[in-house]
Amino acid sequence: MSLTEKQVSQIAYLARLSLSNEALKSNTKDLNSILSLAEQLAEIDTNDITPMAHPLHMTQRLREDKVTEQDQSESFQAIAPKIGKKHYLVPTVIE
Repeated sequence: MSLTEKQVSQIAYLARLSLSNEALKSNTKDLNSILSLAEQLAEIDTNDITPMAHPLHMTQRLREDKVTEQDQSESFQAIAPKIGKKHYLVPTVIE
């Protein structure tokens, strides 16, 4: 499948793009190259190939989830101007 300059011009119009004649020719050539590559890839027989989630066999090393700091919420709320039920009260900004 290949695109004509008229088709690329219509696509540019729908995308609200303004293309000069030179840009139109260049973009038509580039889009046709991309479509040609897609056609080549579609011809590859992939029936016996197992799909992969990721091309590299990697594992993520995760650290153990440990609490490293003490809960200081009571001391912070003691110096807060206004608090509710274990939360901070702030002035309304948007009405």
